[in-house]
Amino acid sequence: MSEPTVPAAEAAEHGGDWRPSREAVIDLLGLLALGELLAFERMAVDARLTPDLARRARMSEAAVGEIRNYRLLADRLEALGADPAEAMAPFMDAFGAYDSSTAPRDFLEALVKVYVGDAVADDFFRAVAAKLTGDDRTLIERVLETGSAAEFAAEEIRAAVGADPSAAGRLSLWGRRLVGEAINRAQGVAAAHERLTDLIGAGGDGSVDELLRGLTRAHQERMKAVGLNN
Repeated sequence: MSEPTVPAAEAAEHGGDWRPSREAVIDLLGLLALGELLAFERMAVDARLTPDLARRARMSEAAVGEIRNYRLLADRLEALGADPAEAMAPFMDAFGAYDSSTAPRDFLEALVKVYVGDAVADDFFRAVAAKLTGDDRTLIERVLETGSAAEFAAEEIRAAVGADPSAAGRLSLWGRRLVGEAINRAQGVAAAHERLTDLIGAGGDGSVDELLRGLTRAHQERMKAVGLNN
């Protein structure tokens, strides 16, 4: 049986005594678990685009990190009495649409998708996880720690732009397309799943629109950090 909860708007009127339901936590963990699983699959495939074996090894190692994160989330879902596959299933269409519309054409585009697209998703999860407490918040923060994939992608993008400044224009356009698609998908997922919307607005603090504006600002800073334009 799930724990009773108080809707976010009502909580704001009654001293902020709000906590997420078990079902809301399962939704969030299922969404993140699917993201980690698909990131593993994508990176394993994109490793074939690398120009040499050293980069192929680093991309493959980054993929291993994603599947480890998936396992942590799947274990927690099972501990909550949920089937991981069932928890992930409602979000498959959104992820599938994003990936099909943002297939990279080469290694650099694959790296920008890791650096920009995955980071937008991570920022979304950090913002929502901030409304949680206890083990679930700690788990999500652990999964979202900056790892080898983002660091590797940033290093390679900087090096590519430094070696060929003309690449910045193409990659900047690609980054803008990625963030637009990612934010559209995030908005659609939040709108279609009431429990996630309630998490975003927990305690009357924040809204979906405010969250998306924050994602856009973070994206702009991230692009500048690797020499790309917004």
